[in-house]
Amino acid sequence: VLQTVIDYSLDIDRWNLECEFNNTDHRTNLNGIDRLIVRRGQPFSISLYLRSGSYQPGVSSLDCVAETGPQPSEQYGTRASFGLSASIDTSRWSAAVASPPGDMVALLICSAPDAPIGRYTLTLGHSARIEFILLFNPWCPGDAVYMDNEQNLAEYVLAQDGIIFRGAYKHPIPTPWNFGQFESGILDVCLKILDMNPKYLRNPGKDCSGRRNPIYVSRVLSAMVNCNDDKGVLWGKWSGGYEGGVSPMLWRGSVEILRNWDTQACQPVRYGQCWVFAAVACSISRALGIPCRVVTNYLSAHDTNSNLVIERYVNENGEPIQSKEMIWNYHCWVENWMTRPDLKPDFHGWQAYDPTPQEKSEGVFCCGPIPVRAIKEGELTFKYDAPFVFAEVNADVITFIKKKDGSTSKVSSNALVGQKISTKSVGSDAREDITHLYKYPEGSAEEREAFKKADHQNKLLQQQQDQGLHLNIKVTSDMRKGCDFDVFAVVTNNTQSEKKCRLLFGSCALSYNGFMGGNCGFKDLLNVELSPGGERKVPLRLNYSKYGGQVTEDNLIRLAALLLDYTTGDTTLAVRNIVLDNPEIKVRVSSKICDKIQTSGILGEPKENRKLNCCFSIEGANLTGGGIITERLGSPVGPGEDAKVKIYFTPTHSGLRKLVVDFDSNKLCHVKGYRNVIIGK
Repeated sequence: VLQTVIDYSLDIDRWNLECEFNNTDHRTNLNGIDRLIVRRGQPFSISLYLRSGSYQPGVSSLDCVAETGPQPSEQYGTRASFGLSASIDTSRWSAAVASPPGDMVALLICSAPDAPIGRYTLTLGHSARIEFILLFNPWCPGDAVYMDNEQNLAEYVLAQDGIIFRGAYKHPIPTPWNFGQFESGILDVCLKILDMNPKYLRNPGKDCSGRRNPIYVSRVLSAMVNCNDDKGVLWGKWSGGYEGGVSPMLWRGSVEILRNWDTQACQPVRYGQCWVFAAVACSISRALGIPCRVVTNYLSAHDTNSNLVIERYVNENGEPIQSKEMIWNYHCWVENWMTRPDLKPDFHGWQAYDPTPQEKSEGVFCCGPIPVRAIKEGELTFKYDAPFVFAEVNADVITFIKKKDGSTSKVSSNALVGQKISTKSVGSDAREDITHLYKYPEGSAEEREAFKKADHQNKLLQQQQDQGLHLNIKVTSDMRKGCDFDVFAVVTNNTQSEKKCRLLFGSCALSYNGFMGGNCGFKDLLNVELSPGGERKVPLRLNYSKYGGQVTEDNLIRLAALLLDYTTGDTTLAVRNIVLDNPEIKVRVSSKICDKIQTSGILGEPKENRKLNCCFSIEGANLTGGGIITERLGSPVGPGEDAKVKIYFTPTHSGLRKLVVDFDSNKLCHVKGYRNVIIGK
């Protein structure tokens, strides 16, 4: 008996990926609408045009296979086979038809909310083979990166520009940055970074499987943004010149860095420092769909031996002796938003990870991700790298004076760690202080409990002593680069007896990561007399003629006062880092559609009365095509004069944009400014 086998599978002739509709619906249209880019756990539609026959509900069939990576496997979750269902199931790979019977089929496809991200091939039946890119979906409740606040999503996923805080904890300085995650080609570079990581090169199947997990992806990015162990993006450099590359101070955004890495055969881009590493990591995370923000920790401790203590040494003049353990004036890292099913409940949310190469973790220069709450609660056994991050915000600081005979003695010091932990506010350029997310209030019972859990014995044993002599450093509000100004050491005698002391008051250039430079001014008073309850204010003049050739592009000067009590032999140290102000940049918009801007920078009042060559550089997401517009002034500019330039450009998208303006005046000063502008049609 012969049986006829009827094939009810759809006979597909051609198809339309409906890229404009799908990309807009999935909030990926800023990447372009020339190819299909969708987010996981959310349906997208494809129009299928049949060669023969028509779609019949309950009768027609279609075999679908979605694959990612070079070794797709159902075991690894990088291959999924599924057919037509009556309706879409957003919890797994599924397909359903949304059109009535006919020769055109509106096919809905939905990926699993935990599917690996990356490039996919989707095979439909025997003849249709399409390609698309799948990203994390923070709008999907089933995705591990789900965030349920639209304002936060607009800030931490969709915003292409932002603010990174630098300067000093008593003088935070906002630095504009163009993340540019939707600029042309950037998403491809981000996927290439994942494909160049050593784990992929060793076992691509397992690595692609790991890309379902934002914890895994964040850890890979932490290693790949620096180049210490791999073909990573950035080469870090914190001392010496920047020959053969670009000073970290000169970068205005991530786009040029990522494109340079891509076009230079994955050779590291020279050079980066912490805020550059963090900003590039933020761009990549947002491009892949993970909510991300850059965080600045002022007075950030670098603990090399995991004992939660920073030991500092000074000589008998109060000058610092360089060591591996130090306190950075500030340090930047990033936070990614995700769940942590691998940990105890209640540790979901922001996870800190750090792409700046400082210490190795599991044999690789990477750090995190670690729940921010784990740092606050002192949970140092949680993955990953909790002790290092805990020390950055909580380490104790002990200072010793090292004498000429080699002996050392402990010095009373007011050193602080982990101050004004900052990030950009949602929807504005204001600074949001998030210290409370990392630390309990100082001296609180909760803080002591966290220290007990972390076995932070130094902090627990530390007792406040009512010192008889009090020493601190005060400054004026007007400390501009190019000017002379005074700083002050203030000594107060809180005892009932007269005091005779020696005061050494010095200053030196400082880089933001704690490395000391040349002397900027020094004073040694051998006989400082103080009556009971008395106070002495000692000035130190900082002359531009001396500090101008010493300070780095960080504009930082370290002030240190060392007080020796002749009666008791006790030594007290006060340290304060100051940041010199650069001139202000003003940006004016000349038309409603913003095709021309005028920007100016006042050079300031340097003691050297000479004219300098100046240059303006401007960059903006979807304004300058991911490139940089540079305009040199036709004639040199003198002290106190306005430097002005007009620049024309063609916006590619409407909406709110941030123009990042860079003003460079022949190394006297280098400053960034910005302005938010509305681009209309």
